[in-house]
Amino acid sequence: MTAAEFVPLTLPPLVIATLAALACAAPGNFLLLRRQSMLGDAMSHVVLPGIVAAFLLTGSASPAIMLAGALTAAAVSALMIEAIRRATGADPGAAMGVTFTAMFAAGVLLLETSGASAVHLDVEHALYGNLESLIWLDATGWPSLLDPAALATLPPELPFLAAIAATVLAATALLWRPLAIATFDEGFAATIGIPTRLLSAALTALTALAAVAAFSAVGAILTIAMLTCPPATARLLTDSLPKQTALSLALAAAAAILGTLAAGDLPPALGLSFTVSAAGCIATLSGLFLALTAAFGPRRHPSGPTR
Repeated sequence: MTAAEFVPLTLPPLVIATLAALACAAPGNFLLLRRQSMLGDAMSHVVLPGIVAAFLLTGSASPAIMLAGALTAAAVSALMIEAIRRATGADPGAAMGVTFTAMFAAGVLLLETSGASAVHLDVEHALYGNLESLIWLDATGWPSLLDPAALATLPPELPFLAAIAATVLAATALLWRPLAIATFDEGFAATIGIPTRLLSAALTALTALAAVAAFSAVGAILTIAMLTCPPATARLLTDSLPKQTALSLALAAAAAILGTLAAGDLPPALGLSFTVSAAGCIATLSGLFLALTAAFGPRRHPSGPTR
């Protein structure tokens, strides 16, 4: 593949997938240690009706509009979970399962009955994203990276996800110490004055921000995979939380880059006449990394991680 083909057709999806993976993997480490990984699954499902409703109300599929609708849906789902828990006395996990199943089903029904599926909003897009369509039409090669006019025509998802990834990573770094203490010993954290409930809400907000930002580009399946697989893989490689986090980010980026390249280039190289889903290939690689580490990793039976 020449630069004139790689830069407009492959580079934007590759960068977008990498940014989404990094944004999801960072909070995913703390969700894993807190045994809250299903929160990411819930977030990636409940945003669908919000995204569809935002599109129907505004007629726009811009990332900012989609994010607003998704965050609204996430807030509604949080209220539903609490209402179900209080009304029925159900376990929080059960209330969460009922809520995200109902919200995702409502989103699918809204898609199919409103006509929104006539555009790029459809069930397949919700599950697998639309990475392959996020191309840079005005790019002509590597010099386009230094051309302000060409850069202005980048897919809007790229600068949007860059801003979200930077925000999530910066917030994680800022909250690192209190978040680590509260993750390992919430009781001790409370006794030394750390606002554990506020911190938990902040982690949930970061997870929601990462999940809803990634959802529109990479879909629910890859969002769930990136929130869970890189942190779980890194957890089997080290007992140190800082090393685990750094490894999870590296693994997430590696899966995104290799998966995107393999999806477009590997089938033709094998003589096949088709390509495969980039999001599906990235998720498969993430799962493969986890499976190999679970089988051969040095921490297959780990003790508690250290700070």
